[in-house]
Amino acid sequence: MFNRPVAGMGKGNLAQNPARTICLSFLLIIGVGTLLLALPFSARDGSFTPLPDALFTATSATCVTGLVVYDTWSHWSGLGQGIILALIQVGGLGLVTMGAFFNVLVGRRMGLRAADLAKESVNSDSFAGVRHLVRTVILGTFLVELLGAVLLAFTFVPRLGLREGLAVSVFTSISAFCNAGFDLMGREGTPFASLTAFAGNWALTLPVMLLIILGGLGFVVWDDLLRWRRTRTVTLHTWIVLRLTAALLLLGFFGFLVLEWGNPGTLGPLSILDKINAALFHSVSCRTAGFNTIDLAALTAPSKLLSVVLMFLGAAPAGTGGGIKITTVAVLVMTVRSVLRGEEDTIIRRRKVEKQAVYRALTLLSMGILIVAASTLVITFAMGNTYGAMDVLFEETSAFATVGLSVGISTAAGPLSRLVLILNMFLGRVGLLSLALALAMKSGGTKEVLPEARIIIG
Repeated sequence: MFNRPVAGMGKGNLAQNPARTICLSFLLIIGVGTLLLALPFSARDGSFTPLPDALFTATSATCVTGLVVYDTWSHWSGLGQGIILALIQVGGLGLVTMGAFFNVLVGRRMGLRAADLAKESVNSDSFAGVRHLVRTVILGTFLVELLGAVLLAFTFVPRLGLREGLAVSVFTSISAFCNAGFDLMGREGTPFASLTAFAGNWALTLPVMLLIILGGLGFVVWDDLLRWRRTRTVTLHTWIVLRLTAALLLLGFFGFLVLEWGNPGTLGPLSILDKINAALFHSVSCRTAGFNTIDLAALTAPSKLLSVVLMFLGAAPAGTGGGIKITTVAVLVMTVRSVLRGEEDTIIRRRKVEKQAVYRALTLLSMGILIVAASTLVITFAMGNTYGAMDVLFEETSAFATVGLSVGISTAAGPLSRLVLILNMFLGRVGLLSLALALAMKSGGTKEVLPEARIIIG
């Protein structure tokens, strides 16, 4: 996919192929991160980390997933944790976006090719206002992460002391906003515990949930909402994202609350208020965040299936979340509705959706299902009877949708299974995006006129 030249472009001319350049920038970050994490200074015990494990961790951090083979606190040194945090930040925003921001910061004029790269990186639909949007993305991100760290410090500083409390607050804030799911709670004696010690602690869970949601809304929605005071209107994209985000969060909340209410391994022992907190937090985290306050392995099968659906759908485009994206779902649902009503076009709020958008949505859904199904089969075969098919599907979807919620398969997986998960994390972060961008590119040359095909459907 990366080496195929787009029609009308010189072979290997990365400057004229933004999709390919963005993909290669992620590969570069992963490569550098892998080498740094493999070196002795990154490990707490001063030993070399096996290269496959370093690769898995670097991919998970850069692709803001959160699946791990080592507990982040127990295995990695302070420097190693700093490298992971840098990978999360750069991976969440994108190397191209950050490069464009620094060009804007020093006052350098953005050329056409640089503007094209920046436009694709932040999923803007036009060149107009790219500089403004890039500035909004970076400055807005740092401001939100700073505010999140301040709020989290009220919980972590009294618990861990000033220095460690602030460090953990900053790490957790960036990880939450970037929807990464990495945590440092192994310091309290329970590796891979995530935020299970804080189930029902609204002072911690509420800021984390807000950070996750803000990161998952997407930078285009941010910019649109910031303009609302002046325009008193929002775009169709923002309207769809806000409505579907609220609907899916409520669906997950009520679904988990009902399905896990009496489960002794999850919500059963909690008070009513804590049940509400845990159910809401898991619904939010399934939007590609990767934190958990309950034991995921103890979830009932229906809850795991609901989690898989929410993870697969994901968050909004142009943000830090993964999945096939909720705007894809909106286009597909409204296409079905239009077909059932006998309409020629997909209509959303009295506006016609272009055919190319419908085709891209169908392609993303089809490829997503195919990748998840095939990968689940491979991992199930490779791991034998160690885990059930539902657990494998849960872990695989978590990797593909860059979520990071885990039932323990990542730590127990063999080389083949981990390789499949690595490929899925990368594809989930940049692969399908690149395909969508490639489909959006106009090909050069004349189009051949072909006879119309008549195929009976249904």
